Amino acid sequence: MSGQTDLHAESPTNVRWLMFGLACGTSWFLYVHRYAWQFVGPLIQETYQLDHTRSLFVFSLFYWTYAAGQIPSGVVIDRFGPHRFLGVSILLWSIALVGFGLTHSLLMIGALRLLFGAAQAGCYPGLTKATRVWFPLNSRTTIQGWIATTFGRGGGAMSPIILGTLLIGWCGMSWQSALAVMGLAGVVFGVVFLCLFRNSPADHPQVNDAERVLISEGGTSQSVSGILPWKRAVRSRSLFYFIIQQFLDAGSDVVYLSLIGKYFLDRHGLKIEFGGWLASLPLWGGALGGIAGGWLNEYLIRTSGHRRWSRSGIGFAGKLIGCGMLYLVIQQSGPVGAGISLMLAKFFSDWSQPTTWGTCTDLGGRCSATVFSIINTAGTIGGIVMPIVFGVLLDWNTTRQLVEGKMVSHTEWGPLFVLLAAMYLACGIFWLLIDCTKSLDEFPSSSERRE
Repeated sequence: MSGQTDLHAESPTNVRWLMFGLACGTSWFLYVHRYAWQFVGPLIQETYQLDHTRSLFVFSLFYWTYAAGQIPSGVVIDRFGPHRFLGVSILLWSIALVGFGLTHSLLMIGALRLLFGAAQAGCYPGLTKATRVWFPLNSRTTIQGWIATTFGRGGGAMSPIILGTLLIGWCGMSWQSALAVMGLAGVVFGVVFLCLFRNSPADHPQVNDAERVLISEGGTSQSVSGILPWKRAVRSRSLFYFIIQQFLDAGSDVVYLSLIGKYFLDRHGLKIEFGGWLASLPLWGGALGGIAGGWLNEYLIRTSGHRRWSRSGIGFAGKLIGCGMLYLVIQQSGPVGAGISLMLAKFFSDWSQPTTWGTCTDLGGRCSATVFSIINTAGTIGGIVMPIVFGVLLDWNTTRQLVEGKMVSHTEWGPLFVLLAAMYLACGIFWLLIDCTKSLDEFPSSSERRE
């Protein structure tokens, strides 16, 4: 009888890899569209004659609604699943991107930045949920590294090349037309996502029992629904330290979105078609770091058996080395050396990104989207606060003088990179205090039940 059972045993279907491809595409488009601001921002700053502080205030509007939408998005996704939520989100932010090129009003640009942030708010909470439901525990961190960091940062790296070098530089498009092309491509992908994605293996008719068993190995629950025990969350020291770490991490990361393009145009005097390649280098570093970090997470957990210190150790080491690389940026006089140094800084900083996703799923369990949304809210608040700090710092270090009847400004960029290095170091220290094994998705203790 057992031989007959083996003979008829079915091989697992591979629907999970279709979901993986759709998740990677979502992450890629999110960053391609978001990082278009690297060159759109300076053009808007020049058009409306804005100083650094006011320009970065307009940039930061994205993070207002991005922050406000995080936790509500996570709760909705944990309750109803990520399918329709993510599909509609992709359509909305792609349409908003097209709108940036159609308006001639600074007020409307601000309104579109708010819409853009609201539409992207639920993306990574939704993808966190999808990876937990669609992939087994023993490969989840590597999968998360590919989705979040490799394809996400890869999209960010491609953004200045697609917008600046290809569409504007080689094709001769205006930046408005280039944005329209990028946005309409996102609309097409959003429709494909809505047609093909599903919340869980149980919702997809082409998933067979063998694939469901494979996905559930290691104790992975395919249940979509979960409600975070808020009392336990408030008392969690690891969650508290995680929140501070993410504020500093994401707060420092906005530099790569808002200022690196301008840094190469301003500090090194490059044209946009050449600056696009160099501005993409840090994001390529981050994409490669995601691959390395995801693999290293799984390897250390598997060989050492210590999930807590494997995650914390990778987070600490990456931020510490990244801190040193940022100090090297200050020493570079040429654009290529600066680009390589920034690439290395981002590589080591971003190898902790799969650790962040893995820690969210470890802490959150069935409520991983809500936990991720809490962490992302903390990072988003960093995205609101720090651009203003960076703008003020740059304005303090900007001098203006009249040269041949024309006002010329010069900005000293060194202090900005010193501040970023200090934030990286603080991130690393907080990683050592986070214990990812203290799950929030557990039955309450007897003392909690009595309360």
